[in-house]
Amino acid sequence: MNEVGAADPLTDVEDRDAAENAVETAAPDSLHDEDDRLKPEFVTAVLDAVEEGHNEEARELVSPLHPADIADLLELTPSERRGEVAAALGDLVGAEVLSELNDYVRDDLIDALAPEQIAEFAGELDTDDAVAIIEDMDSEDQQAVLEALAPEDRAAIESALSFPEESAGRLMQRDLIAVPEHMSVGQVIDYLRDNSDLTSDFWEIFVVDEAHKPIGTCQLSWVLTCPRGIAISDLMKREQTLIPVDMDQEEVALRFQKYALISAAVVDGSGRLVGMITVDDILHIVQEEAGEDVLRLSGAGDGDINQPILMTVRTRLSWLIVNLGTAIFAASVVGFFQETIAKYVVLAVLMPIVSGMGGNAGTQTMAVAVRALATNQLTSSNTRRNILREFRIALANGSVLGCLIGIAVGLIYQNHDLGIVIAMAMLFNNLVAGLAGILVPLTLEKAGVDPAVSSAVFVTTLTDVMGFFSFLGLATLWGL
Repeated sequence: MNEVGAADPLTDVEDRDAAENAVETAAPDSLHDEDDRLKPEFVTAVLDAVEEGHNEEARELVSPLHPADIADLLELTPSERRGEVAAALGDLVGAEVLSELNDYVRDDLIDALAPEQIAEFAGELDTDDAVAIIEDMDSEDQQAVLEALAPEDRAAIESALSFPEESAGRLMQRDLIAVPEHMSVGQVIDYLRDNSDLTSDFWEIFVVDEAHKPIGTCQLSWVLTCPRGIAISDLMKREQTLIPVDMDQEEVALRFQKYALISAAVVDGSGRLVGMITVDDILHIVQEEAGEDVLRLSGAGDGDINQPILMTVRTRLSWLIVNLGTAIFAASVVGFFQETIAKYVVLAVLMPIVSGMGGNAGTQTMAVAVRALATNQLTSSNTRRNILREFRIALANGSVLGCLIGIAVGLIYQNHDLGIVIAMAMLFNNLVAGLAGILVPLTLEKAGVDPAVSSAVFVTTLTDVMGFFSFLGLATLWGL
């Protein structure tokens, strides 16, 4: 029997295990799998704690997480329970978490918040993040939030909302450091130290003239490592990339990529400095634009798993109906050759191969062309060269594929004429696919239509129609 007050070895071991488990739970790294995603068992533990009414336990589990991870947690939560989980976590779901959330998930949470709460969150964020939260709200709710904001924050957000969506004006931050060119390094340092209301996150200082137009930039490290008496105008770098306030965000991202920028000044129509854009904002844009183009090529709309089902059905169904129409058109081409197919039924077996391979080849070329247009690699100065390049590629691929399918069909069906016909059709349709894959996006771009949205329908229709027509037409002419 153990004496009163004596340590129980078994209890000690259990206590140590419990302590180690608690430490493990508190360590953020242990909550992620090898792909840096929250472990399913952790998400389940939080949801179970909330369901059982143990809100304090849920907060203890979530408190070690980064705001971006808390956003992931809410996105992994079933939609009908997000409001409940957010309420249980309380102030852990703050402004930074809202700014990291998926648009649809954030809209769900915002609907459950009072305008005063949203205004409080918006006031804690940079202008661009605050605008991202407010811009998609109904006009009535938006106005209520704006009225609850501090006058300075409201003026900045209203100014941002006045710019077109997906423009530099919506994307830029207004909190920046700008100093006049007559200052010395010492004066700049004193200015930064004496003004507590300046933004705390910056690594570049913009130098402006009397009209508040940017004339140069100076990295913070240069200021801190130079003698105080040097004029800031002698230290600054005069070459800089200026972003017009109405420039599309995709073009902004291309400039950041091309010139390897960390930040850039945004100027209005008169050339005055009105804000800046930083590379962390650009990373979101690059991911967003790349994802949009891929999804548009397939007609899947936003392609967001958090998008409401009815909205997803409406988006996908519209393109599927268009594809149904093009499929009927392609089938009508087959109808012209019913007699030929009736005489030689094997043609019906082989013709999908020709059209299918053409569709795959056209999709490959189209994807390359759409990306080249989006990144400004394909321009009027190199269009002809790239069209010829794709023709040569299509000729090479079509020749190889034609030979392979021709030999295979000739041996399988013991019919050399059939092998020659399908080889010729394969070559012809690959040439059509290669040219359509680059000419269709170029034509749509010239017409002012987004090639990522509409190219796939036209390219697949052309390859299907020409695939059926070339194979069945050649078979008819050949007398098969």
